Amino acid sequence: MAVDPTTLLNFVFAVIIAILGFWVYKVKENILALFIAIAFVLFAISHLAILLGTNSTNISIIAIRALGYLVIIYALIREAIRK
Repeated sequence: MAVDPTTLLNFVFAVIIAILGFWVYKVKENILALFIAIAFVLFAISHLAILLGTNSTNISIIAIRALGYLVIIYALIREAIRK
């Protein structure tokens, strides 16, 4: 099984961003950082699944990524309307 370097790099960066997001949430109690961390955990899961052999057009991969994007959209809208 050949490893796609782009997918591997995306996985590594998604994990790093997730860890940083959880860290910022813990230190600053910034809910936006928590939502970003959750979204990037979802992206990392989808990249890991592809690295393990799942086809990128699999409906579960598409759903996981869509959920990640929806979490970010929700977080940004929530932040924009926050008083």
